[in-house]
Amino acid sequence: MKDQYVGDINDYRKYALLRALSSGGANHIGVCWMLTLSDGRSDGNKLTYLQQPERHRHVDPELFDILAHAASAPERRRLATIEDSGAIPGALYHNDLLPDELAGRHAFMGRCAYAFRDADLIFFDPDNGLEVALPKGRKNSSKYLYLDEVAAFYASGKSLLIYQHFPRVERAVFLARCAERLRVAAPGASLWAFTTAHVVFLLLLHPASSTRLHSAADAACSRWTPEFISGKFLGIEPATP
Repeated sequence: MKDQYVGDINDYRKYALLRALSSGGANHIGVCWMLTLSDGRSDGNKLTYLQQPERHRHVDPELFDILAHAASAPERRRLATIEDSGAIPGALYHNDLLPDELAGRHAFMGRCAYAFRDADLIFFDPDNGLEVALPKGRKNSSKYLYLDEVAAFYASGKSLLIYQHFPRVERAVFLARCAERLRVAAPGASLWAFTTAHVVFLLLLHPASSTRLHSAADAACSRWTPEFISGKFLGIEPATP
């Protein structure tokens, strides 16, 4: 995640989903921004929806107004603005800068695990999504969440929500591959995919997670029109004997 993305249309969908999963704060969410430095690109300029409130505000009026305020001035396009707004009820945040360097990344994840020790659900917000062929510790590896990290947080009893940008490949095949990889990392998890125009949010619910969180995930599947977010339950992978 980068500050330059704050307020764009992907943010609107992301926070709407997190708000739904939080059930008004009943489910405790930890947000791991996986913050990286601005790269000077124009990514994050998908803000035209904010000039069309008649088309978009009804989805979540309170959230729409929060994001319109955040995007209205450069000094407010910061993750701190989102944290301070209460956009995600009762959420905790891990907002350290994530380094590429291996030891620094390991320390970052350790602090994240401690900060969210009481969270029901941890949201990971990498720039791109799940790991690719780039080894952890190399330049730009901070843009990815690695599967051993997924496995470690899941093994500690946590449910996870993961941001994943769609690459330019056939989406159904890509999504099936993501699900296959996550089922290896998180055996026994219930898996949902919340798909939008540009990204998919992959939800892994631990068997020990509350029925309240499962109910929130099920309800989110039919909460919005497919043009906003399309949710689908992908099933439960049997735990390894």
